[in-house]
Amino acid sequence: MSFVITGSVAYDYLMRYPGRFRDHILPENLDSLSLSFLADSMRREQGGVAANIAYTMRLLGESPVILATVGTDFGDYRRWLEAQGLRTDQIIEIAGELTATFFVSTDLDHNQIANFYTGAMGHARHYSLADRGLTGASLVLISPNDPVAMLNYAQECKRLQIPFAYDPSQQIARLSGEDLSASIPGAAYLLCNEYELAMVQSKTGWTLEEIRRRVETLVLTLGKRGSVIYHGDQEIAVPAATPERIDDPTGAGDAYRGGFFAARMAGLPLAVCGKVGALCGVYALEHTGTTAHRFTVDEFIRRYEAHFGPEASLAKLRAAAALVS
Repeated sequence: MSFVITGSVAYDYLMRYPGRFRDHILPENLDSLSLSFLADSMRREQGGVAANIAYTMRLLGESPVILATVGTDFGDYRRWLEAQGLRTDQIIEIAGELTATFFVSTDLDHNQIANFYTGAMGHARHYSLADRGLTGASLVLISPNDPVAMLNYAQECKRLQIPFAYDPSQQIARLSGEDLSASIPGAAYLLCNEYELAMVQSKTGWTLEEIRRRVETLVLTLGKRGSVIYHGDQEIAVPAATPERIDDPTGAGDAYRGGFFAARMAGLPLAVCGKVGALCGVYALEHTGTTAHRFTVDEFIRRYEAHFGPEASLAKLRAAAALVS
């Protein structure tokens, strides 16, 4: 059975601002805020949350299926995904639309200002797992997408009893309390960073304990402080990995998810999955672009053990990679 990722596939325009945004924001004038920041570099990369997660999973030997809608400008991106060994048969091209596009500017402190153009992603609501023959999935990851599509996929998974992971992240601002209350309960996994979890709590009125009772596993990422995985009565503290440098923070959370689920699909314990995710996030931090990092499974294991110590269960990653090589 396949691991299916629903979510955005997008072009990323990554810009660098050689200063600090905070130096030009006047708190007393926020009601008339109007600013333009002159970037000194820009590059276009393949991105989108679903594709980013799939890319890192592929590096670790998994072959996830991406279910997404894209525009007529997707040809080069499709060929690039196929060159990475990823399937594109469930990526649907929408006539007359452009592929979703992410514009982000990063300052010297790695703060970011971004805009996201939905484009063809807005058509995702018209495609179901059943329509696409994906009801036999072992797990469906519902990552940021058209908000209606996210709600639809969660309801479909519940109706068809397909295990699912719910990752609201960038769409947390667009999802209402009613949307979250309808989607989260029954999830096999809920993934949030600290701020996103606070937003879920604010919008639903649920406490942390109430959220934990509604999902099997809650994965809470804490940036430099690592992550915490709540599973049943367990509270697993996962340390952060240390980057050699930080080139660009964009995509680190997606890489964490890719590593976490690749490890989970290979049958690794949750604590190890969190560490695999943490190290994948570091690889993304060390490169500009969400899909610019590369490693072999053997290289990854050596670096993992240098950070966290020997781990016999990582042999399962080698075995998974060997099956698809």
